[in-house]
Amino acid sequence: MSDQDDNTLIYKTMKVEIQNQVAHVQFTRPDELNTMNLDFWRELPELMHKINDEVLARVVVISSTGKHFSAGMDLSVFTGAKRKKMELGRKHENLRRTVQQLQACLSVLEEVRMPVLVAVQGGCIGGALDLAAAADCRYSTKDAFFSIEETKLGMTADVGSLQRLPSLMPLGLVRELAFTGRRMYGDEAKETGLVNRVFDDQESMVAGVLEIAAEIAQRSPLAVAGCKEMINFSRDHSVDESLKQMALWQAGMFQPETDMMEAFMAKTQKRDTNFAELCPVKAPLE
Repeated sequence: MSDQDDNTLIYKTMKVEIQNQVAHVQFTRPDELNTMNLDFWRELPELMHKINDEVLARVVVISSTGKHFSAGMDLSVFTGAKRKKMELGRKHENLRRTVQQLQACLSVLEEVRMPVLVAVQGGCIGGALDLAAAADCRYSTKDAFFSIEETKLGMTADVGSLQRLPSLMPLGLVRELAFTGRRMYGDEAKETGLVNRVFDDQESMVAGVLEIAAEIAQRSPLAVAGCKEMINFSRDHSVDESLKQMALWQAGMFQPETDMMEAFMAKTQKRDTNFAELCPVKAPLE
């Protein structure tokens, strides 16, 4: 990774432009259909942790370049690693751990405190759909398509789609997509709840998503982080458990004399809000 300037970070598989508290991440391997190679799996979690830990932005937008958002897992991930001979039990334990490591690379989108918005054009296939499912919000062009194609390759999707999509779409449709591997295009994705909004083309989509991100960036970072934390918790717990967790969060994080007062003052004075940033994540006792 290299710094092109104070507001741009350059990686092997993506670049990041940070403006007005929004980090715009763009995949930059269009000739390779932005497939998710070994560099990608190393760089994405590194970047997301950097944004989160150093509080580089309040919102993250992920988009892509070229014809397709991403054609999914690059074959080099399967063929590039040296295979050591080992007995069957240890071989399978190692494979399980590898799958968990890949899962963690995308789960980071849920774990960071900032909302992550994904803008999809063209194909969003396999691992790319795993990524999109882990984001907070999804947007697409009309000609974009989403596909769980692993069954076409003789395997079961294993990095998150089958676990997250049932919370986003009707279960029967998730089953159909997973069983058949068929393509679901933008309008159907909107109708079924996978994407929030469909745009005519990539240019208008990226502009529209960046506009939404800018609106989020104007809100209290602490309040937005609380929304993300509580929504994700509620997805995985009962209503009663989630209400109790909400009460705990509010008891510790709700400070009306700071962010709420700033919101009231900004409205009264007809000016933009000026909220304090979240604290950086540092090593223990620093």
